[in-house]
Amino acid sequence: MRFEIKAVISGQGTVHLELEANSEEEARRQIIEQGGMVLSIKRSFSGFSLKSKTRFPLVHFSQELLSLQTAGLSLVESIETLLEKEQDTSNRKIIQSILARLYEGVTFSQTLEEYSQAFPPLYIATVRASERTGDLAEALTRFITYQTQMDFVRKKLIGASIYPVLLLAVGFLVSVFLMVFVVPKFSAIYDDMGSDLPWLSLLLIKWGQFVHDRGWELAITSCTILGLTIYTVSRPAFRAKVMQWLWRIPAIGEHMRVYQLARFYKTLGMLLRGGIPITQALEMVGGLLQSHLRPKVAAAAKHIREGRTISSAMEMEGLTTAVGNRMLRVGERTGLMGDMMERIGNFHDEEIARWVEWTTKLIEPLLMAFIGIVIGGIIILMYMPIFELAGSIN
Repeated sequence: MRFEIKAVISGQGTVHLELEANSEEEARRQIIEQGGMVLSIKRSFSGFSLKSKTRFPLVHFSQELLSLQTAGLSLVESIETLLEKEQDTSNRKIIQSILARLYEGVTFSQTLEEYSQAFPPLYIATVRASERTGDLAEALTRFITYQTQMDFVRKKLIGASIYPVLLLAVGFLVSVFLMVFVVPKFSAIYDDMGSDLPWLSLLLIKWGQFVHDRGWELAITSCTILGLTIYTVSRPAFRAKVMQWLWRIPAIGEHMRVYQLARFYKTLGMLLRGGIPITQALEMVGGLLQSHLRPKVAAAAKHIREGRTISSAMEMEGLTTAVGNRMLRVGERTGLMGDMMERIGNFHDEEIARWVEWTTKLIEPLLMAFIGIVIGGIIILMYMPIFELAGSIN
């Protein structure tokens, strides 16, 4: 769940933050660990908000800023140009505030920290690292490439799940239509035929009579159950339990871990290439992982501070695979650890893409067969009395 926090942080003053945490206590602890003091905290219901809230187009903003920087404009001139062309009111307000702070002599990274709801910590860290080297265009290029790759993987996973979900939804709706509207009509016709029918057909006829006699009670009960189900699924605690259950399934849990590691190494690689130390980068990317993996990241950072190599620290805490560990050792020998981590992330992304494609090809025909058996079974049971009647006449 997300929390909107107003806090005072040493060296930054009063800031407004939006954090991911499992509870309010954990969100407070994250601020305190950063040396801050929480002034106010409230739950963010962005997913179910009645008020439409536009998200700041970070990638688009970065692409336009990169184009202006490459064209030779200064940072202030680039922000002025972006402000002139921006049409959205909320986005104009953010860009105008950034420009005002730049006029005051505040650095770009410090300005972005005041708008953490629009600029994530990874983006701010990348910009801060570029201020030491003076190459903002290179930092923007790295972030755009990183974010584009992450969005591509996410869209691919979502796209692969659309067809199976659509199949299940259509099959469920057709089954409900048959059981609620068609079966009661048939049960009224078969009511006088007696009990010389298969027991499944009799059960179906009894169901039709029940729907006909107590339709309103069934509708109210179904709506209540549906509402409770939606409420339960929307609770973070329930989703956390489901995730824990999925992690325990070997075939699924291992691929979920690989997906998490792909994000982990891609982000680490981007930060290391930007000049951020490995221990600081590990502290920043810990929030990207599932809650049960975050202590492992902190432990790995501790091992590295104690003098262990990156590959051994990651291996000790189970934050790598066999292939990933070998690639880390190569990166330690060559000194190109940032590039090597990005290659590890790309390798795992390709592995996940192959698994998703194989799973989708397997699940789709199985779902179609299952839905066909359910719907076909209902239709056959409805027409079974007709077959029995035709047989008795013959």
